[in-house]
Amino acid sequence: MAQPRNPLILIDGSSYLFRAFHALPPLNSSKGQPTGAIKGVVSMIRRLKKDYPDSPVAVVFDAKGKTFRNDLYEEYKAHRPPMPDDLRSQIAPIHDIVHAMGLPLLIIDGVEADDVIGTLAAQATADQREVLVSTGDKDLAQLVSDHVTLLNTMTDEHLDRSGVEKKFGLPPEKIIDFLALTGDKSDNIPGVPGVGPKTAVKWLQEWDSVDGIIEHADQVKGKIGERLRDNIDQLKLSRELVTIRLDVPLDLTLHELIPEPEDRERLLALFRELEFRGWSKELEQDGVKVPEKEQARVREEMGTEAHHAEAAESLDVADVTPDATDYRCVTEEKVLKECLARIRKAGRVAISAVQEGSHFMERELIGLALAWAPGEAIYVPLAHDTLSADRRPDRDVLLALLKPDLENPKIRKLAHDAKALTHVLQNVDITPSEADFDTLLASYVLNSVASNHTLEAVARYYLDTGLPELGAVIGTGRKKLAFRQLEPEQLLDHAARSADLIGRLAQLLDARLRESEALSGLFRYYEMRLSPVLQRMERRGVLLDAERLGRQSHAIEEKLTTLERKAHDEAGEAFNLGSPRQLQVILYEKMEIPVIRKTPKGQPSTAEPVLQELALEHELPRIIMEHRGLSKLKSTYTDKLPRQINPATGRVHTTLQQAVAATGRLSSTDPNLQNIPIRTPEGRKVRQAFIAAPGKKLVAADYSQVELRIMAHLSGDKGLRKAFAEGQDIHRATAAEVFDMAVDEVTGEQRRRAKAINFGLIYGMSAFGLARQLGIERRDAQQYVERYFERYPGVKDYMERTRQEAEEQGYVETLFGRRLYLPDIRAANGMLRQAAQRTAINAPMQGSAADIIKQAMVDIDHWLSANGGLDAMMLLQVHDELIFEVAEQDIDLLSDGVRFRMMSAASLSVPLVVDIGTGDNWDEAH
Repeated sequence: MAQPRNPLILIDGSSYLFRAFHALPPLNSSKGQPTGAIKGVVSMIRRLKKDYPDSPVAVVFDAKGKTFRNDLYEEYKAHRPPMPDDLRSQIAPIHDIVHAMGLPLLIIDGVEADDVIGTLAAQATADQREVLVSTGDKDLAQLVSDHVTLLNTMTDEHLDRSGVEKKFGLPPEKIIDFLALTGDKSDNIPGVPGVGPKTAVKWLQEWDSVDGIIEHADQVKGKIGERLRDNIDQLKLSRELVTIRLDVPLDLTLHELIPEPEDRERLLALFRELEFRGWSKELEQDGVKVPEKEQARVREEMGTEAHHAEAAESLDVADVTPDATDYRCVTEEKVLKECLARIRKAGRVAISAVQEGSHFMERELIGLALAWAPGEAIYVPLAHDTLSADRRPDRDVLLALLKPDLENPKIRKLAHDAKALTHVLQNVDITPSEADFDTLLASYVLNSVASNHTLEAVARYYLDTGLPELGAVIGTGRKKLAFRQLEPEQLLDHAARSADLIGRLAQLLDARLRESEALSGLFRYYEMRLSPVLQRMERRGVLLDAERLGRQSHAIEEKLTTLERKAHDEAGEAFNLGSPRQLQVILYEKMEIPVIRKTPKGQPSTAEPVLQELALEHELPRIIMEHRGLSKLKSTYTDKLPRQINPATGRVHTTLQQAVAATGRLSSTDPNLQNIPIRTPEGRKVRQAFIAAPGKKLVAADYSQVELRIMAHLSGDKGLRKAFAEGQDIHRATAAEVFDMAVDEVTGEQRRRAKAINFGLIYGMSAFGLARQLGIERRDAQQYVERYFERYPGVKDYMERTRQEAEEQGYVETLFGRRLYLPDIRAANGMLRQAAQRTAINAPMQGSAADIIKQAMVDIDHWLSANGGLDAMMLLQVHDELIFEVAEQDIDLLSDGVRFRMMSAASLSVPLVVDIGTGDNWDEAH
């Protein structure tokens, strides 16, 4: 979109203030002054000044107190909570910086910033002058004209006339009526209940305006028509509330909006006091100096004279970047002892292991890198074949020297994936003290949607540096060398730098985390405490009956053969069931089944969702689906699991991945024990192979409908809360509401449908998806959904509110402050945007459930460790379920203790319920 070269720029400061506060990571200066919103707003102003150097810029903020809209409607914005203290304290510094930048700052009593901007934009339009309004507020779309354009600098979205039409489906002239119809929950503007954007657009396209809609209100049928007719006065009031004034009396004219020269000394003083080091450095490099009197005056104005020594140090990259590095290979006992003495003096050590092997139980420690200060690190080679006899150190002696300090809890341990490091050290009989800081987990907590949390990726992101390339050293393909085949010096720079980067990142990321109390708490009290718990669970493993799995494999093979014959009979010829091309020919050419979806290359699709849909009406796709499911079960579990049993323990040892799922959920790999299908008899039989040791039982403790309970808590819906508080079967209760009958009259099929609705809606399922899952008409599914929302209006309000907040903020949060960013929430691609909206609804529930069970695991592990007389171990976590192995005489004690700690892991407005089962194998216990 072509932009005018030097438009008048009007900045909606209030809009950006709130969005910067909520959308950006919280920041604080070392003196405790919140600075995140200041930095966000000032960054936006600086960017606009840079992009439009010849344009006059004015910044507009809301005034304190009520406005004319409160006189029109007493409830206007009445439900908004008070402004957080952390936000309020940032307003004055922003105003000070705007003044120091020489920009006009407009704050007009009795009206909002929108009205001031609207008035100035109208004056500019009358003068045929181009205006760029910088805002994140959709309401200002009504101001767009041939001369007025909107720019959201947080999303880089430009809206001219065509942009408004594309976004809203309506021209700017109809935005007021659109907003009047839909209302605004955040501002408490009522609108017409039940009218969403689609209905509003439809009506306005048909009847042109609110007046036209009112004139034809008797033509609107159904409940929505009743609501329209019942709320005509409310609609007219809403239109008045959303209309931006264009005639606010101002003390200055449009032509007086001329920036003054910057007060660069004061600007530098402000930046220094707020600890914006990068901006301060820019001014200092230009020769700006601040008289001590000016710095003292700024300090006094901000009330930050007292320095809080206990506050977290706010670090920049430069603070953890050494001028030079000192990396050494250490093979002599004397030198290693000297280095260990320096580590003890420093009281901290960053550790990186050079290791080989795919599974942690067999991984071999090739060498160990240790760093105790930025730029200072050593590499201790332990298993390099290339060292000659006279240079080769005594591995056992070096390990014996390392062991006491690595196991000493008084020396803080820093690592990147401390769990994996602990495993490889335990393989050489060293159990290090629990890590004080894990840069992998810190990166994950700060940004869980990042696709890569490797040390290389994290260092590149936060330190703008990385690790030396190893490809040229170890080679590729068949010529690739093992680490043990290299000279230690060839690995020195990579290994020592790894430890050095871990130490430097720990300092920087610790400061970043401390800028947010919520994220710091998640890191310290959830992720860091959980990591050693998971490590112990992984190390214990789960006992597996390989013979039972062998029998299952044989039975599945026979069934696969039978299914293959059935498929050939149904098709009328033999074909390869695993060949998409052959299946295309059979289904779509020979059997002439209608094509419902194509591949990106235009071929008829045989993907699983397509076959599922076809299987509702055709036998062959159903057979193919069953064959695929059994084949996957056999190859992934019944054939493979016996090969993954550790010969020394007789158990399988899964890796519980802590930094993968964006919502905070754990995932299981190598082998994946969380995705064993349990909806088929064959899948449940796989769980029967997970057994207890002789004299013991398996106990499974499972949160009952925890995500629905969290939905009840988050939405505040009275019906859901009442059902859970009374201990009702929630699916039966929902069926009674949706099908309008007594609870005791609900059939099993009706309960099944209600269960699909309950879980489907919290996962953002549409009526179409529900229809497909239940095998019913879409019309019927839509009626179920509508009845559900009528009975549980709080759920609908929560979903709409969450979608709106996600779009405005760009993220959602769990109950415990875990933040999930949604990069596609404003995507132009409808499918991506809708997927992000579904994620926005479900993520707070799934993420909160993940955090709750993590807290429970930490509490239970502490209790089991402290209770030496209880013969029990925690073995597995599978979503909302924990698996234990316990001596038979301790089953009741374990069950009571686990239930209490799982129920106490969080305080919700509805009770947490835990179901506990016991058996000789996992299937029996579950």
